[in-house]
Amino acid sequence: MPATRIIGEQKERLAEDYLTRHHLQLIARNHRCRRGEIDLIMRDGETLVFVEVRFRHSSHFGSPAETVDRRKQQRLTLAARHYLLRHPTVLPCRFDVIAISGQDRIQWIKNAFSLEDDPHY
Repeated sequence: MPATRIIGEQKERLAEDYLTRHHLQLIARNHRCRRGEIDLIMRDGETLVFVEVRFRHSSHFGSPAETVDRRKQQRLTLAARHYLLRHPTVLPCRFDVIAISGQDRIQWIKNAFSLEDDPHY
């Protein structure tokens, strides 16, 4: 397994642990479809949360959160729709970003974007 994938998995576990400590419940990890992948799917009370985990050793080329650009948001939206087709819910949904930098400093961006931000919605 490539080193970048190992680091990615470690950071996803770190994010999962962080969110669990903040009382979110894990539903699924690494939901993949042809169009994209959702790192973590969790439940925050009565809300289904699709979580994107981003890591950067340094912010020299931008912060981890800045890497979730419009294109990445569209891929996450498509992957979330794929998940919802297979696992229908009446719960409201949101997209969160866990940005991890440097010495595992975590920034949790709740409701980072929404399905309505997607022009194809």
